[in-house]
Amino acid sequence: MTHTRPHGAQSLRTRLQSPDPSARLQATLSAGTYPRPEYVDVLVERCAIEPDFYVRDMLTWALTRHGAPATVDRVLRELTSQIPQARSQSLHTLSKFGDPRTWPAITTELLQDDDAEVARAAWRAAVAIVPPDDVADLAEVLATQFDRGDHEVRRSLSRALVDLGDAASAVVERATTHPDTGVRRHAMATERLIQDPDEGFEAAVDEANRVLALLGSPVVRE
Repeated sequence: MTHTRPHGAQSLRTRLQSPDPSARLQATLSAGTYPRPEYVDVLVERCAIEPDFYVRDMLTWALTRHGAPATVDRVLRELTSQIPQARSQSLHTLSKFGDPRTWPAITTELLQDDDAEVARAAWRAAVAIVPPDDVADLAEVLATQFDRGDHEVRRSLSRALVDLGDAASAVVERATTHPDTGVRRHAMATERLIQDPDEGFEAAVDEANRVLALLGSPVVRE
């Protein structure tokens, strides 16, 4: 694949408006291969509306190629966008930079965002940049999301808590006695994953269901 260098921001913007995802992918790859400061705005703007997953992932890569000084402040502005994809893609990009200075921007509102994809991106970003002194507080906020959403959302939350390590253990253990059965099930599965990160989420949920059945609680199948 050849990399045709975009000639200026408007040229890049035009190429990113192509109806062909392959053409948009090529344009993004070129922008990351030959980074220029004027590309940052164009790439960030496209993140909010790009429908193709692979192009979105390449947009994030291209932004990281422009470096934190040129990019992070512009990306942070998207966290208050009314467009959920703008928020989620910005969080994804921040997670790739891993800059601890961006931690204050990962608010409780984002961690509990009504849009599941935004929340999932916030969980991943938070785990990547949380300062050591704030890990326990982050675990407390994440625990409010137990039993949220579908299978993939719940698995993402469990993985985030596992990645926090020992600091999340007490919070997760406490949730295993929550009055809501769904919360208990999710917390019990997460606790198993903390103890054995190599165990699959489905297997952990099955074991949680087995324990709940023995205790006379209703079970669900993932």
